[in-house]
Amino acid sequence: PPRSAMEKLVRSPANMRDWERSLAYQEILGFIAAVSSSVRGKPLQAGPDSYSVSERCGRLNSLLAKLDSWIDEIPPVEQPARFGNRAFKTWLQRLESEAPGLLADCLADGLSQDLSEQRRAELVRYFVESFGNGTRIDYGTGHELAFVAFLCCLFKSGFLVTADCAAVALSVFARYLDLVRRLQVTYRMEPAGSHGVWCLDDFQFVPFIWGSAQLIGNPKVQPADIPNRSKAEQLAKENLFFGCLDYIFKVKSGPFEEHSSTLHGISGVYSWDKVNSGLVKMYKAEILAKFPIIQHFYFGELLPLKPASEFQRPV
Repeated sequence: PPRSAMEKLVRSPANMRDWERSLAYQEILGFIAAVSSSVRGKPLQAGPDSYSVSERCGRLNSLLAKLDSWIDEIPPVEQPARFGNRAFKTWLQRLESEAPGLLADCLADGLSQDLSEQRRAELVRYFVESFGNGTRIDYGTGHELAFVAFLCCLFKSGFLVTADCAAVALSVFARYLDLVRRLQVTYRMEPAGSHGVWCLDDFQFVPFIWGSAQLIGNPKVQPADIPNRSKAEQLAKENLFFGCLDYIFKVKSGPFEEHSSTLHGISGVYSWDKVNSGLVKMYKAEILAKFPIIQHFYFGELLPLKPASEFQRPV
């Protein structure tokens, strides 16, 4: 039988060099960049002039809606601790037990015929890792990275195609954000790893990259609008970046420059193009280069910790 389908292979800071040279690293960055290109100038709402949602992306949205409905069935429990409601453990245990069957149904007839059981198990692992940690009852950018890996692997497995790129960000990822925000609020989840860490936001990063890409070339919205609460509310339903800002304004109080100093600094950048390229650099430095995050990342056949150079065919 094959070895365990997936392993955490970045076991010490010394392994970070292997990670940054790996095919997995290149695939994830390449996926984020490809999606960024596909969403330029497009609003969140699908339409004939923007993008369409394929039947397969619709299946993914239905799956996320099902997980959302479980929150109604598993309400928070009475407990003395204010944060980290232990009902989340029940929700996550249900996901762990039902994920293989749910994904088998969702991805039926869509995966390439030669996809091994091991690779199917890898998709399940990334999906389960995408919603938070049941022991610490927290959620952060490492869990978001697992969902990005899951989506990336759906392209590698043939379930999604290039034409799905925009819908993956603006429909599927937007639906994922709605779900994880509801989990955070309902179960009072802690931010994972953001205690004193300088970053954009307690919970998310990738929607800021894709949301800034949406705004490249938009003459009506400027980076200077970032601290504007009413603008965030107004644009939340059409842009991922401002959707994140709207959520921040709802869950945080006090002056924007104090609770979101990095975002306040970004509001001084002169163009969305510059904001977008700066955020990609920041993502590499603040998420992908951080051992406390990458030590939890699983590697398998779809996203291996092997040097990218081994996979580059000679020209």
